[in-house]
Amino acid sequence: QVQLVESGGGLVQPGGSLRLSCAASGSIFGINVMDWYRQAPGKQRELVATGASGGITNYADSVKGRFTISRDYAKNTVYLQMNSLKPEDTAVYYCHYKRLGSNNNYWGQGTQVTVSS
Repeated sequence: QVQLVESGGGLVQPGGSLRLSCAASGSIFGINVMDWYRQAPGKQRELVATGASGGITNYADSVKGRFTISRDYAKNTVYLQMNSLKPEDTAVYYCHYKRLGSNNNYWGQGTQVTVSS
C-alpha cells in the first residue's frame, strides 16, 4: 500500500507561482513513476507532468516551460513548481504513483489550485 498526501494549493493571481508537494509513504520501491494530474470542472483528468525514478521527466504541452516536476528520493516526495500561472491552470491537482510491473495505481486526495484576479 502507498499513501499520498498533497499540499501547496491555493488562490493565486495570473502570472503568479505555486509549489505543490506530494509526500508518499508505504511500499515505495523499485522503478516507479510519480505524476501530477489535474481535473478542471466539467473536464477529464489530464496528465500534467511525469517524474520517473532515474530522473526522466515529461510534460503536457500546455505547461512546458512553465511547470517543473522534481523528486526528493530521500523524502519520497514529488514537487510541482508552477510559474506564470494562467486562469486555465485552475483545477484540482492530483498526485499519482505507480510502480513498474504493478497494476496498482495510487492517488492523493487532490489539492485545489485557483488562478484568478
